[in-house]
Amino acid sequence: MAKESTVRKETDMQAMMNIYRELATPTAPHNLLAKMEGSWSVKSTCWMEPGNPMESTGTSVQKMVLDGRFLQQVFSGDMMGSPFSGIGYCGYDNHTGKYVSTWMDTMGTGIYYFEGTADAEGKTISQTCSYDDPVQGPMKWRSVTRLVDEDTLEFEMYTTNASGKEEKMAEMTYTRSKYSMHR
Repeated sequence: MAKESTVRKETDMQAMMNIYRELATPTAPHNLLAKMEGSWSVKSTCWMEPGNPMESTGTSVQKMVLDGRFLQQVFSGDMMGSPFSGIGYCGYDNHTGKYVSTWMDTMGTGIYYFEGTADAEGKTISQTCSYDDPVQGPMKWRSVTRLVDEDTLEFEMYTTNASGKEEKMAEMTYTRSKYSMHR
């Protein structure tokens, strides 16, 4: 009886490991993220209040990490006349079927967590995030990333405050550097 129990545990462990191995294997959504690898120049427009856009520029270096499972972004530029930098990671969770992202930057100490899906063509990723803003209270953010072509990405960020009104807070156009190394 003890031998049968040991065999069953080994079989269960092997089945479990097979599931984890399958879920850890990069798939087509990871290939979509890999298309964003490279060095980019970025032009941004932000709205801290409606009707008052602020423009800035920056650079972004994006690379696949952890054997093609996650896209890492390192951003450097300026915002409101001050230096600004940020780091983000985006991946696709094979288990939940969702894109998941984190973002950290020099304008705060929080880590923002986004999740969402891609459109049917696989060129637009839409994600949402809930955040308790220290000034405005609970808010929802919505981000949209579009692969326009091999050398152009567009990113938009929207915020919805407690009253339920959604407003665009940022739009960014990423242009691939001519000497960018990508897949």
